[in-house]
This record gives sequence, structure tokens and C-alpha cells, in this order.
Amino acid sequence: MRLKKCGMGMALWSALAIVGCGGNNAIANSSTEPAALAFNWTSSLPLITPQADPKQTIYAVKDPSIVYAEGKYHVFVTLAGSAGWGLGYTSFDKWSNASAAKIVPLDKSPMGPGYRAAPQVFYFAPQKTWYLVYQGADPLYSTSKDIGDPMSWSAPKPFFPIVPDIVKAPLGVGWLDFWVICDDKKCYMFGTDDNGRLLRSETDIGQFPNGFHNTVAVLSEKKEDVFEASNTYKIANTNTYITLVEAISPQGRYFRIWKSNGLGGTWEPLSSAPMNAFAARDNVERIWSEGISHGEMVRMNADQTMTIDPCRPLEYLFQGNDPAVRVDDYIKVPYRLGVITAKGANPVSALCR
Repeated sequence: MRLKKCGMGMALWSALAIVGCGGNNAIANSSTEPAALAFNWTSSLPLITPQADPKQTIYAVKDPSIVYAEGKYHVFVTLAGSAGWGLGYTSFDKWSNASAAKIVPLDKSPMGPGYRAAPQVFYFAPQKTWYLVYQGADPLYSTSKDIGDPMSWSAPKPFFPIVPDIVKAPLGVGWLDFWVICDDKKCYMFGTDDNGRLLRSETDIGQFPNGFHNTVAVLSEKKEDVFEASNTYKIANTNTYITLVEAISPQGRYFRIWKSNGLGGTWEPLSSAPMNAFAARDNVERIWSEGISHGEMVRMNADQTMTIDPCRPLEYLFQGNDPAVRVDDYIKVPYRLGVITAKGANPVSALCR
């Protein structure tokens, strides 16, 4: 979730397969996956849209995080409005009921008002506690024992007592869109910087949420090619992890995908499509949006392992915007939320066991 517009500065999308973007085409085309194992999707209509608020005009609902627990979906979002950026919560039992579900702003909870954006929610099993991670502008978190009670979230706490040097000038330009995922021994925090880098920090699982350190760049490319909104998952019954990072093309936002055999390891492209594309206008049927932007996979569990089932069709909740609507301020981009569902074989379903 960014706060400023960014110039495109890229070749035509149709030329990606020939020239690539950011001078990294050799890497993008180095995947050993068969050409048939790229991704194809079909899209729902917008399911979660802005609702009337007596205190402000809500321009957009965006940056979703979703878990399924206690018989329903729980979705946390950024609310972009005339009063600024804040967080909201909604829940429903099935997609067909999503549009009618009330969105509750979280500023009346102990989390309080102020700039909050780009949430990620998960259940941290070792502590039997729900965590909501968000930016404000540095990474913050709140906790709850009851995910279904939007007023139960605690006051914000920072993950880092001091911002790492790699994030500050002259080495960096800031960070955003934080994502936590844990294995058996460590928890890792990923983030992006709108300038071509995917950053990673780590802490021992017994110290979480404290002790994050060793912040390094694990991907470095042209800024349009590794932009923001990373999300990382474990593939069930494998030792494989995938990470998605939003990129920019002249035809809109899209996601690229990499794989690794460990959260502390290196990442290599997974899809055989140009620019190792995961989801873009070119591979989504019935797409209503300018592109596929900030989102989250529907997972098979709610805990800190962020596990997805490769044996079931992937579902990805994303933010999209009407390409015909042009605005003068990023906060006014009319984002809504929809779901894309994978069709046929793809590099993740190939890992089904």
C-alpha cells in the first residue's frame, strides 16, 4: 500500500517476453517449470466495496487480509477516506454474502485513530493469540483473543525499537506492506520499499514479536518490477515456500511469483510466464480491474505458518480499480475487493501430493 504515485518507466507489456523489465529478463526466463505450468484465473465481480460513513467519504476498500476461522471469513482492510487512512473489519460465511456484510472501522478499538494501513492477520499458535500487523509508517502490531470482536484489538506496539539502517537514507527510502510468516524455529518479517527491494528480518519464534534483526534485501530489481505488497506462503506437505510481490506495467498492477526451499534462503522464479507472472490482466478472465493489486491468498489454516493447499484451486482476494476512473490523488483511487480463482494446472498445483 503506497502513499504516492509512481511513474511507469517501462516498456510495453506486450514486449516483456522479448526485452523484460528492469534488465532482469535472464532471471525471469530461467525458470525450469514447463511452459504449460503458468497461471490462469477467473475473476469474481467486486465483492467488498466502500460503505457509507457519516464522518467521512470512503473512497476505497483495499489491502485485504483474510482468514477462515470459527465458520466464517474474517477480512481486515485499509479504508481510504477523506479523513485519511485507517483499518476496518468485516466477516461473512460465504462469498455471496460478502457485499452485504458490515465493515467496522477499528479506530474506536484500543488500536485508536491515526494512520494505519496494509493489515495482515494471523493466529500465533504458541501464544494462542491473534496478531494484526500493519504499517503506521513503521511496522506495528495489535493483539486480540477474539478475532470476531473488532473492538478487542490492543493499542499499537512497534516491532522495532530502532529503524534498521538499510531502510534509512542513504541506503533506503523507507519500507511498507509488512508480512510475518514463521517456520518451526524462526519468524520472518518481509517488507518492500517501493524502490525494487524485498526486505527480510528475523527473530526466534520464542521471542516473537520481539527481537527482529538482520534486516537484509533478498530481492533487488528495478523499482517497477519489485514494488510493494509482498505476501509469502508455505506449500502444504512440501518444503517449498512461495512469495508474491506486486509490480507495475503500463496495463496496471500485477503480481510476480518466486519460490524457495526455506524462508531464510534465496528466491528464484516459479512461473514460466514472462516476468514470472502470477496474476495480471493477461491471465485473468472476466477481469473488471485495471490490474491485480495488493491482496492475499485464502489459506488452509489461520496460523503463523501461512500454509496453502496446492491440491485445491487457489483463491486470491485482491484489490482492483476501474480503469476508466482517473483521480488527482492516490487516496481517491476507487479500489474494491474481488476474488480470482485458479483454473487448470499451474506451478503451485504441480506440487500437490
